[in-house]
Amino acid sequence: MEYLIEVENLNKTYPGFSLKNVNFKVPGGCIMGLVGENGAGKSTTIKAIVDLIHTDSGNIRVLGKDIRKKGKEIREDIGVVLDGASFHEILRAKEIGKFMGKIYRNWDEKYYQRLLKTFTVPGNKPIKEFSTGMRMKLMIVAAMAHHPKLLILDEATSGLDPVVRDEILDMFQEFIQDEAHSVLISSHITSDLEKVADYITFIHKGEIFLSEEKDRIMEEYGIVRCRPEDLASIAPDMIVGVSRGAYSCDVLVNQRERVKQQYPDMMINRIKLEDVLLFKVKGDK
Repeated sequence: MEYLIEVENLNKTYPGFSLKNVNFKVPGGCIMGLVGENGAGKSTTIKAIVDLIHTDSGNIRVLGKDIRKKGKEIREDIGVVLDGASFHEILRAKEIGKFMGKIYRNWDEKYYQRLLKTFTVPGNKPIKEFSTGMRMKLMIVAAMAHHPKLLILDEATSGLDPVVRDEILDMFQEFIQDEAHSVLISSHITSDLEKVADYITFIHKGEIFLSEEKDRIMEEYGIVRCRPEDLASIAPDMIVGVSRGAYSCDVLVNQRERVKQQYPDMMINRIKLEDVLLFKVKGDK
């Protein structure tokens, strides 16, 4: 299997926050969702991958090359959208195409104009007059228009209405039909990732606690609701997290079929991706 992103033992310390031994890989031909609460380390991890921050230790390979040694060479093949980043407010979309064409050898002005039209981004309107969602659409269009092999997107669907989000997610899925392409996207909208992601990496307080195929997570994990006195009967190795109420407990388990077999009287429900994160952040275990 070819990996387009390989992060190994990544560490970065700021006052009050640290990335700690972050490890994950993004295979070719897939979409990986990076999920975590605000402040979990998603943006820091992405900035490290695109070589925007100095890291304390660890290795990062992008498109098979060390990003710190071959960064300039690799950037031609990467489309990046960072949370909060935007073009200068006095610019217009049509002007952005002109100078982006001088930056990227593979800039495709016709494709850029087509995407602007598809996502109804006005070419003659100053960016300062754009809504948050319109700015994000422009950033995504610009990231796509030089035909990158890899898209790295930080909260790229935030601020977009559901219809436009679906259109962009469809574009990402079409993009990865070429197995030499991949997408890494962080998002707090886990329903988007449930639709399109092939892999999910969860991060909490600067540490990866799960990185796995999305379908496997959705199949293997479940939520058991039981009485507090029944909690002790569930094998500890099955329990990922516990949320205790006054009269019942919700238990996130990681071996759903085994739980069904061993505890046939207990009700076990399927999960959503956000359930895994909520139990990790708010659960007792």
